[in-house]
Amino acid sequence: MKQTIPIAKQLKKKYHKTEEVTNFKDMLYRSGDIYRSRTAFKGKDENGTIITITYEQFKNDIISLGTSLLEKGFFKKRIAVIGKNSYQWCVSYLAASIVGVVVPIDKELHTDDVINFMNVSQTVCILGDNKNLDSILKNIEKVENPDTLFVPFAQKEAKNSFASLLLAGKKAYENGNTAFDAIEIDPDELRILLFTSGTTGNAKGVCLSQRNICSNILSTYGIVKVKRSDLFFSILPLHHTYECTLGFLLPIYSGASIAHCEGLRYITKNLSEFHPSVILCVPLLLENVHKNIVKNMNKSLPEKYRKKEENPFSALPFWLKKVVKNKVKNTLGGRLRVFIVGAAAANPDIVADFKALKLMTLQGYGLTECSPLVAGNTDFFQKDDAAGLPIPNVEYKIDAPNREGVGEILVKGPNVMLGYYEDEEKTKQTIVDGWFHTGDLGRIDENGYLYITGRCKSVIVTKNGKNIYPEEVEYYLNDNPLISEALVLGIHKEDDDETYINAQIYPNIEAITEYLKGSVPTKEEIWKIIADSVSAVNKKLPNYKHIKSFGIRDKEFEKTTTQKIKRYGDNMKVDK
Repeated sequence: MKQTIPIAKQLKKKYHKTEEVTNFKDMLYRSGDIYRSRTAFKGKDENGTIITITYEQFKNDIISLGTSLLEKGFFKKRIAVIGKNSYQWCVSYLAASIVGVVVPIDKELHTDDVINFMNVSQTVCILGDNKNLDSILKNIEKVENPDTLFVPFAQKEAKNSFASLLLAGKKAYENGNTAFDAIEIDPDELRILLFTSGTTGNAKGVCLSQRNICSNILSTYGIVKVKRSDLFFSILPLHHTYECTLGFLLPIYSGASIAHCEGLRYITKNLSEFHPSVILCVPLLLENVHKNIVKNMNKSLPEKYRKKEENPFSALPFWLKKVVKNKVKNTLGGRLRVFIVGAAAANPDIVADFKALKLMTLQGYGLTECSPLVAGNTDFFQKDDAAGLPIPNVEYKIDAPNREGVGEILVKGPNVMLGYYEDEEKTKQTIVDGWFHTGDLGRIDENGYLYITGRCKSVIVTKNGKNIYPEEVEYYLNDNPLISEALVLGIHKEDDDETYINAQIYPNIEAITEYLKGSVPTKEEIWKIIADSVSAVNKKLPNYKHIKSFGIRDKEFEKTTTQKIKRYGDNMKVDK
């Protein structure tokens, strides 16, 4: 009998060919030379006219800024970058990481947190949007380094603005200061310092090397071919490793182009202006796009093909399917070929729906500590309900699996971080014998596909030892169109050491209003509808996983920048 080769092993024979790079400077100079006159970025000028920036200009701007930073004495120093996604952010990130250590900071953080990260990392310079820098300057007494250089992206006329540093560096380089060209990078030393709060509180400093990230770029390219004709539409925040590695550095390595979204309200407009072919997104964005597509289908199709809330596409005749596919593609800019989904598990039904529309949707699994990708669906093999297969040169395994094969996911590979910043004890606890303990729970099937079942820290354990993964119960709640968001918790009642399941629910008022045929729902009606929804979910679950109580929220949950609900703080307050 012929033995079946697991898909994970078959994949190893199919990888796309890559050209080795181990540091950002080599990657930049390589791309600047190979793709010299090709478009690296598309953007807009002050008048809203579309402009293009070539790879040669991008490389020269980084050399110019880097030369200025060297002249300021910042060689091997910590340089922070903060602000919305922009060309200036990208230039700053690469210049800072080649000259010294780049510290990308979330622009949405409270000013006190930003200053704390600047102080902890011993930042000597921060480049960023005026709005962010102004709020820091208003609290300048809290900044420990009095000589910190503030470099605003706007205010061109200011002495130390981004534009003036570019100009000064350009002149210095032309006058013979080639110190930037001469920089030698150790690919294994700390060059990227990221502070991550995740969803379980307490920000940690993650130390990454350029080899960590370059290995991830090459591994990703090996399983998802990036074409030179591709244009990546950058929506997710660039300070996050997911967007930075896969939505910025990967296309730069590949000779593709990048356009930055001007803001969530401008997505539709930007799609028609930039005509992207690749979009990195989180499941929430994918769900919203899907919802709009289904809604528009049911509005524009002839009456006999409409299906109210459901997707009518599968029941359409062949000729009409072709028309719908073209129409959907045109609403997304006309060139879109792939969604890359990360940060949380995507709904497999939605992934299948996009596939039917000839829009490839590849979901993966990663963590900041892994630069970030660990597993992914590929050009060659896809499974709608799985996080994917191991990426090239990366291994994963399950530690102490239970009867269902579920245990903690451990990862080994060149993408695994150097460690946590100034926390040797935490690093030793997390990286054991070369294996990174992710804190995530999962299982691996016979073909090597990885399935994420939850977080170790969020597992709810009942009195009789049953494990309940909140994400599983949340999936059923979130699958109901009348529920906008849900967070599942384990709670204790007074004088009872048993753990009970409680769901905190943010209702979808718009959908409930439609459900009630247009009348604005009362509090009692909302409660009744949510109670019925919870009851319907309980019917799909074994008794020990039943939701015993629930609370209704009047506002959305607080989320991380990748739109994951935070499992700490105000979100954990139980309303029953």
